[in-house]
Amino acid sequence: MSTETLKYRSEYKYKLATNRLGLWLFILSDAFVFGGLLVARFYLLGDTRPELDQTLGLIVTSILLLSSFFMNRAETAMAHGDRQGFLRGTLITLVLGVVFLVGVVGVEWQIAPFKASDGVIGSIFYTMTGFHAFHVLTGVIFLAVVYRNGRNGHYSAEEHWAVEACAVYWHFVDVVWIFFYPALYLIGTVAG
Repeated sequence: MSTETLKYRSEYKYKLATNRLGLWLFILSDAFVFGGLLVARFYLLGDTRPELDQTLGLIVTSILLLSSFFMNRAETAMAHGDRQGFLRGTLITLVLGVVFLVGVVGVEWQIAPFKASDGVIGSIFYTMTGFHAFHVLTGVIFLAVVYRNGRNGHYSAEEHWAVEACAVYWHFVDVVWIFFYPALYLIGTVAG
């Protein structure tokens, strides 16, 4: 192995380690923001919840969880050098992310029996779902970039940090929704 190859691999390992640390620090800081929103929800609404479409909530939650499955498949495929499996899984994840956004922002926001300006319930619901939707949107953009780069052959089984970072971010956004869904749709009695 040449000296240049050894130097490149050493630099890549260092960058990979610092990038991973940076990503996890970002996720930790973002988790505090989402945690603050959950605390605000329970502090301000107590044992009541907004009147929301239960079926739609279950559907969008299922879609997001399914997207996480396909993101895992995509990352695993790339780690094993399966470029087609990676592209397929990433594209399915991207489409499911868009469907989730349409379900929450395009449908739920339109049919909710309150507006953002309708007191505490409106403020909490639209802030929580809006902040989460923003993260899903940035995840969809991230997926689109990773998909495009994957089509152009930028990743390999040995070097696919962007795919790993995208998967970690996507799973984080999914985990946040696992907490938001019951807090908004299931816990408490409907506020009257």
